[in-house]
Amino acid sequence: QLQLVESGGGLVQPGGSLRLSCTASGFSLENYAIGWFRQAPGKEREGVSCISASGGSTNYADSVKGRFAPFRDVAKNTVYLQMNRLKPEDTAVYYCARLRSNLCVVRAYDTWGQGTQVTVSS
Repeated sequence: QLQLVESGGGLVQPGGSLRLSCTASGFSLENYAIGWFRQAPGKEREGVSCISASGGSTNYADSVKGRFAPFRDVAKNTVYLQMNRLKPEDTAVYYCARLRSNLCVVRAYDTWGQGTQVTVSS
């Protein structure tokens, strides 16, 4: 079965860190790029980062550059989003999605996870 399941969200103080997980079932990470997205209250969903089937990564949002880093563990078929120096404006539901490609330049997605809530607050 084709599935993505996110986990690792929660409440964290500003300046803290979280690591989100996205575990894939039914396909290999070596064949598809995986993107991370987020949607904050009152805002449109935005692309955060992407990791390609070859392991290369990209941060799409300027606001997370230098703070967030996607990476993966192929043996566990899991992609991660390491989030450091978190800010209140990072509060959102975070989603992972499979791209219809091995490359992160393609903005077409066919499978989404259910999302995990990240709240950055004192």
